[in-house]
Amino acid sequence: MLIFDSVKKEKLEFITKEKNVANIYVCGPTVYDDAHLGHARSSICFDLLVRTLLANGYKVNFAKNFTDIDDKIINKSKQTGKSIDEITSFYIKSYEDDMKALNVISPNHKPKATEYVNEMINFIQDLKDYTYTLEDGIYLDTSFDEKYFSISHKSTDNTMTRLENGVMKKNPSDFVLWKFDNGYYDAPFGGGRPGWHTECVVMIESIFKGGLDVHCGGADLLFPHHENEACQCRLKNKKEISNYWLHNAFVNINNEKMSKSLQNCFFVKDMLGSYDNETLRFYLQSTHYRSNFNFNEEDLKASKKRLDKFYRTKQRLNLDAFDDIAINDNIKSNNEYFKECLKALNDDLNISKAISIFEEYCVDINKRLDENLDVDKKDFISFSHLLGFGFKACDEYFKNIDENLKNKIEELILQRLEAKLNKNYALADSIRDELSSMGVSIKDSKDGTTWEII
Repeated sequence: MLIFDSVKKEKLEFITKEKNVANIYVCGPTVYDDAHLGHARSSICFDLLVRTLLANGYKVNFAKNFTDIDDKIINKSKQTGKSIDEITSFYIKSYEDDMKALNVISPNHKPKATEYVNEMINFIQDLKDYTYTLEDGIYLDTSFDEKYFSISHKSTDNTMTRLENGVMKKNPSDFVLWKFDNGYYDAPFGGGRPGWHTECVVMIESIFKGGLDVHCGGADLLFPHHENEACQCRLKNKKEISNYWLHNAFVNINNEKMSKSLQNCFFVKDMLGSYDNETLRFYLQSTHYRSNFNFNEEDLKASKKRLDKFYRTKQRLNLDAFDDIAINDNIKSNNEYFKECLKALNDDLNISKAISIFEEYCVDINKRLDENLDVDKKDFISFSHLLGFGFKACDEYFKNIDENLKNKIEELILQRLEAKLNKNYALADSIRDELSSMGVSIKDSKDGTTWEII
């Protein structure tokens, strides 16, 4: 298996510290708002990594954190009058609901920053030879780290400044480990709360005693967040924090970078209110994780038509709904198409090739069904577990719309049936046209009329 290390900037053979065990950490959200498409894409990209490793026989030890103490959370608490715990608990649940809807496998570990504050205090004390104190907090002196900038390959430039929060740092790249702020946590060096860059490195050290194989996150975290994590680990432990670094690229909206300031930041829950959950997953996954993803609704609709073909194959196989509960047992197959699909994913998660192979498999399956040849339905299930879609009942997938709209469609179908019985074919045809304009396809048979969203 090859993965592209974003630090060394090349594909490397994937070798874990412990044989057949993969330790993965993904930087999770700061929970002060609902998850947006950037969160969704990052989660889906690294969910595909987890699924690929499982298919290769690895035991995956997977952690994704929640930053639940942060300036943005504190500001939201002040604005709303709600406690920090109320805010973070609400948005953690919202995030997990969204990820479940997108078929993202739940991590083995879901640490919250607030659960590791004591470990962070001890960690900062262990770094005391490399720190200095300013009026607003404890800072790490990055000049002690000869390898600083080796993660991001960035250099000090005009965008970096020694002035931060009104205080002068020794070096532009120095960063705060602990913010003095009474009313949060007591520490030997003063009351306050941890800095963001210290949270993840401490959680990684606490959870992965044997070391980390893969550190994942969005490309926006490469600097300064991941650079600062790695720096702390090198200074304290005299080693690198992770063997490999994977970063997913940005999400653009109609060719503009997604940003709350541009008011083009789409929330997952809103998209799920308008589009099928698996269609959204399939669409967000369809571009390679290292390429920028340009979101637009026309491509999303086209993506649904592609997913429809997979569900029509499932329909012909008479497969019911299934889930990821027994994923370890169902993600393996001796089918040649499946092997080729896994081979594509083993080449740095080549999702375009993997999906095209699945399409070839579906064409072959339909041909075999046409010729009344035997087909092993378990292979389709294995593909679904590997790629993360195809779990729903076919009827649910093709009719996954608002309940009021569903009732309206079925009422129009009854009116059309009555018109046909009365030989009012003009009215029946006009109702068919109305349904078609709503994106509804109907099919008449001796058993009645069936419909689906197209």
